[in-house]
Amino acid sequence: MAVQPTRRRALGINAVQAAVFETSYGQTPTTGFKRLPFVSNALGEERPLIEDDQLGFGREGLDPEYDVATNDGDVVVPMDTRAFGWWLTLLLGAPTTAPVEGGGYAHTFVSGKTELPSASIEIGNPEIPSFSVNFGALANQLRVSMARSGMLNATMGIIAQGETRKQALSVAGTPVMFHGDRFQQATGSIKRGGVELGSVTGASFTFSNNYEKVESIREDGRIDGADPLKAMMTGELTMRFDRLDLYDAAVDGTPIDLSFGWKRGDASLIFTVPRVFLPRVKTPISGPGGIQATSNWQASGAGGHTLTAVLTNDVASY
Repeated sequence: MAVQPTRRRALGINAVQAAVFETSYGQTPTTGFKRLPFVSNALGEERPLIEDDQLGFGREGLDPEYDVATNDGDVVVPMDTRAFGWWLTLLLGAPTTAPVEGGGYAHTFVSGKTELPSASIEIGNPEIPSFSVNFGALANQLRVSMARSGMLNATMGIIAQGETRKQALSVAGTPVMFHGDRFQQATGSIKRGGVELGSVTGASFTFSNNYEKVESIREDGRIDGADPLKAMMTGELTMRFDRLDLYDAAVDGTPIDLSFGWKRGDASLIFTVPRVFLPRVKTPISGPGGIQATSNWQASGAGGHTLTAVLTNDVASY
């Protein structure tokens, strides 16, 4: 009977992710890595081929050329009580941290900073073994969907400068997993003016730094970096039609405040959007069941920050 030869194949279940903040853009530090949990990672440098366009060589085509390098992708991460603060730091910059009564720390992140950090993110497949570092990584977007049940994840839209060649040894070493208990969809809340907003059947929000790539002419074909432009936040609320106050705010053009939050033990995560504008929308009747409307809202930073996120946990600093 034939025996299948032993062959090591890369499996997602064994993949590892380690990351570190850079002190200089695109330069990977040798120490300070944290091993971070993730759900999926789509980073990796790509260089497409360009078909040769020369004539005069007959019907047989010549060798193609390589185009510029790109390294953009989504990293889906669990929203937990500890590691998610690392991703918020990449997105919004270092927080202001203060101790809270009874123990623990409150980390306050705000939008609109002119200088934001970059990071090096290593992805490893130990079976091969194969490790590569995505350097010059910037957090361009945060996308979160809320529901009554299911796992609570955040999608981080990342723009990186490049990726190192895959090799057998990790530059991150063996960092300890940095993680906490996961926040749960079932404990989520949406509030207006500190009061629970009832009858919400679905919600999502997106924050963007709107990075503009600096596409300089370089020998390596990579970007020079990226500059953060206007901080923007949008979202969607789907609600059963049972009130007129939000309708009145939309018709009158009056901004409202919204907060999205989760709690787990003594830990909590709250996103506050102080100035939200609702569009005037229809409330279509499509059958005998409940009537609901979906509002695609936009936030403003007039007079303050577009977004404030407060993570309370047992981590002393980020």
